[in-house]
Amino acid sequence: MARLVVDEWLRERRPAPDLADRLVCVWRGDLGDAAMPLPDERLDLVWVDDGSLWLSGPETTSWSRGYAPGTTAVGVGFKPGVGPPMLHLAASEVRDARVRLDELWGDRQARELAERVAAHPADCGRARELESAVRRLAASARPVDDVAFEVAARLNQPRPARVLELSRAIGLSERQLHRRCTAAFGYGPAVLARILRLQRALQLARSHQGPFRLAELAAAAGYFDQQHLAHEVRAIMGTTPARLLRAR
Repeated sequence: MARLVVDEWLRERRPAPDLADRLVCVWRGDLGDAAMPLPDERLDLVWVDDGSLWLSGPETTSWSRGYAPGTTAVGVGFKPGVGPPMLHLAASEVRDARVRLDELWGDRQARELAERVAAHPADCGRARELESAVRRLAASARPVDDVAFEVAARLNQPRPARVLELSRAIGLSERQLHRRCTAAFGYGPAVLARILRLQRALQLARSHQGPFRLAELAAAAGYFDQQHLAHEVRAIMGTTPARLLRAR
């Protein structure tokens, strides 16, 4: 599997089996090298090696975190739509934002978790401590929005339905559909479809054996043509497809 520019700073693994319905991954990364992170529609709980804890919200564009070289972090990535009801907030409240956990939980609770994470000498233990925190959050979590999950599944297709068609199929007005998506993912269905399509393109590029012609990749991922792919990559990632897909 090819490693793309967006992957170079990050190492992911699967979560513990009992958290598979809550988390999409556990990860470790060098934040100083995260010059071109891939935007996504999920929430991440992140411990940085300066001892701070953060909640990372869904993104609409790629942007550098501005950390010094060598700054490392461990984190857990909630499954899209799962983080907000576990943390009792709307995803839109933290869209394109990094929020210190003490601002959400209060000084004492955030400090105690940060100290438990920092007490482990290695990142594997720190990650397990974050997974334990997720288990505690699950005990008081609100129910997930099954409608939002259905919307995301319908949009994560090479040729997704238009918003009006989707609202009719789901049985909600366009306004209601937008509100449910915004609460679960941080933005409405149109933006969600763009983010999911770019993720799909990169996943195809990673799994392809040998070079992937851009025109073929655009068609397989659901873009109108290569120019459409280039426009979206520029708008979301701030670069060109050729640079984005450059493997190590």
